[in-house]
Amino acid sequence: MNRHPYLRAYMAGIFVPTLVVLVGVTVFTIARYEYHFSVPVERLMIFPMAIVPNLWGLWNMLFVASHPRTHLSIGFHGALLPLLLAPLGLLLMHALDFQIPQFLSILPVLGVVAFVAYYLVWKYVVSFLNGVLGIA
Repeated sequence: MNRHPYLRAYMAGIFVPTLVVLVGVTVFTIARYEYHFSVPVERLMIFPMAIVPNLWGLWNMLFVASHPRTHLSIGFHGALLPLLLAPLGLLLMHALDFQIPQFLSILPVLGVVAFVAYYLVWKYVVSFLNGVLGIA
């Protein structure tokens, strides 16, 4: 049963970021309307809601398509995704004239944390979902 492997790879890829976005929007909504947290983040919500899950799905499709040739582990393949997402996020912040916090001194630490987090999520969660859907 290997019908539509790329569609199944896409669905396995969008699972994690869709759940994270759902929780993030819920927390933001509660903070905004219940506790009057006044940060104009809604201008940036379109990027994580639309682009990030789709990129995760496409990235998993790319893994399924390229794995027989490259033999990269799924964790390492997933850890490369922040190299694409970070510049896109910064570009969006500049395009929307969103004030970037002055935390550039901890940016290298955040980069390492992102690589490790993405590696672990792809190695354990996305790999598990790929196995459940029969495309591992």
